[in-house]
Amino acid sequence: MIYMCSVEIKQVVKRYDNFVSIDHVSLRIAEGEVFGLLGPNGAGKSTLIKMLSGLLPIDQGEIWVDGLQVSKHTLDVKRRIGLVPQELAIYEDLTAGENIAFFARLYGLRGKLLKERVEESLEFVGLLDRRHDKPASFSGGMKRRLNIACAITHHPKLIIMDEPTVGIDPQSRNHILESVQVLNQRGSTIIYTSHYMEEVEAISTRVGIMDKGYLIATGTKEELRRQAATGETLIVEVDRLTSEAIEELRNHPRITALKAAGNVIEMAVKTAESVLQDVLFVLSRHQCVIRSINRLEPNLESLFLSITGRSLRDE
Repeated sequence: MIYMCSVEIKQVVKRYDNFVSIDHVSLRIAEGEVFGLLGPNGAGKSTLIKMLSGLLPIDQGEIWVDGLQVSKHTLDVKRRIGLVPQELAIYEDLTAGENIAFFARLYGLRGKLLKERVEESLEFVGLLDRRHDKPASFSGGMKRRLNIACAITHHPKLIIMDEPTVGIDPQSRNHILESVQVLNQRGSTIIYTSHYMEEVEAISTRVGIMDKGYLIATGTKEELRRQAATGETLIVEVDRLTSEAIEELRNHPRITALKAAGNVIEMAVKTAESVLQDVLFVLSRHQCVIRSINRLEPNLESLFLSITGRSLRDE
């Protein structure tokens, strides 16, 4: 069966007293996309997701899901969505199977269909053999997978995963990323939020980058690269790094963004060749002895650095 959906967000604003958490965000997500919503903690990703899901009122603007206006058809919208929240939404005193059945009943599943869907969801997340066990005995990764199973049992048209791999082991992370791709292949539209650029880069057909409540860029990786007007990242490690050297490099006309941490400098540049000689000269003049030089092809991390001047993991 095919479960398709589109999302349209128009000039949405969310305020908390004098703080603007979401600032006039507009976005359209086409049917069948895996849309990666990328940004550091506090960028506004979870707030936007809560408004989209009908869990948080919209102060200004509007959101449509599958052609339904969220503020006017909240219950109908919720029936079309499977939400995997950042905070685990499972009951420790129920078994894995009972957890899934509980959430499935909220969507009206009963009888034989309920039993079939519970088994289907357990098998999908690799927990069929643990159906009678309680989550208290599960690892963090298994709990995350159970969280996903609870969200997909009713075959939602839109699946939203809000930071689903926080604090889990690599095996469970890979399982979740593979699950996203399978769900999308089955026809679901996916919105996947993360501050792990490598995850979003691996699974997304298109990406939105958020920072400080703004949606600052959207597009495919190649489209974002053109928007950022950057080509590569140059990473230089030195024995010691002076503030004077950092300041001189930061003001270089062909270095579009710079981040310094410890004795390592990351620079967004059009090409490494265009600035390498100047970088070596500046560091030598400030008596910074070079230990290593690395050159990286563009990825979402370097694009974010170029657009915002800071790392995805900067708080």
